[in-house]
Amino acid sequence: MRASPLARFLLALYILLVVYATLHPLSGWRGPGGPALAFLAAPWPRYVTAFDLGANFLGYMPYGLLCVLAVQPRLSGTPAALLALLSGAALSLALEAAQSFLPARIPSNLDVVANVAGVAAGALAGFLLAPRLLGGGALARLRTEAFEPGVAVDLGLTLLGLWLFAQLNPATLLFGAGDLRDLVAGPVAGLRQRHGAELFVAIEAATAAANLAAVTLLASAVARPGAPLRRLLVALIAAALLVRTLAFAVLMQAEQVLAWLTSGAQLGLAAGIALALATLWLPRSLRLALAAMLLMAATMLVNLAPPNPYLAATLKVWEQGHFLNFNGLTHLVSVAWPFAALGYLIYLASAKLREPVR
Repeated sequence: MRASPLARFLLALYILLVVYATLHPLSGWRGPGGPALAFLAAPWPRYVTAFDLGANFLGYMPYGLLCVLAVQPRLSGTPAALLALLSGAALSLALEAAQSFLPARIPSNLDVVANVAGVAAGALAGFLLAPRLLGGGALARLRTEAFEPGVAVDLGLTLLGLWLFAQLNPATLLFGAGDLRDLVAGPVAGLRQRHGAELFVAIEAATAAANLAAVTLLASAVARPGAPLRRLLVALIAAALLVRTLAFAVLMQAEQVLAWLTSGAQLGLAAGIALALATLWLPRSLRLALAAMLLMAATMLVNLAPPNPYLAATLKVWEQGHFLNFNGLTHLVSVAWPFAALGYLIYLASAKLREPVR
């Protein structure tokens, strides 16, 4: 088995996401009023739900899997699984102890048990799947045959994974990202009365089309020459729409499962796919430049657009509840993604310019 920079990128990123989700909203820090680990000796929580236990279990499973994959081939088999289990338990314990300093969070010994059980399950999966994932399995062949080699490409694949993760946030327009209006208030008050529904349809269509084309161009920039590019891009778009649908199915009421498929979203999908297919033949440097311009245009549009009343009406049925911390995490990723992707595109373009002339 070979070392996988992609697994290491994903592990580091996942740790950051777990830290943010566990300590969200990261405000109101104060002294715990006692030992930070006192919760370990406390009785079991009186009110326990299957949802909470399942969320903690499933939330730590990827950590165990990614940890085992990330330490290959230096550690493999039982030592790798044991390292994943011990480090995952230490991470869970440290974060639960940190919750003692947050008034909005309650540390729980049962959460630690569920977290460690999830790490153990993930480590077992990594123990069993590592030879297929990092050896000669289908995913390893896909990485080798469809994408360029190198750490920079692994970073790009990580960004594409984050883009898929951002689609779990139902509070955004389709593929919309980079909304900074919670941080910087914009002059959008009163615009709702001055514009008709056509404006909101056009805004969502333009946002979805520009972001979709930008993402597909970014993906094409890390693909190998001769790779089945169109099939890969169709699979990426299909995965994003599936994630979007699952998000609405889980986070909102059942009848809202396709609420994201508005008139603007349909127009944006059609225009974005057409634009992407029409530009895939361009040289790689032009694709990078076009992707960057489309990202900037879509992000600017998201921040200048007036509030969409249809989206606001749809979100009235959204009961965040148990998903409050998860939704804060998806919002963070959605806000940061286009800026990270823009930096990555600039890096790829500058690396191309530094290549020696042959």
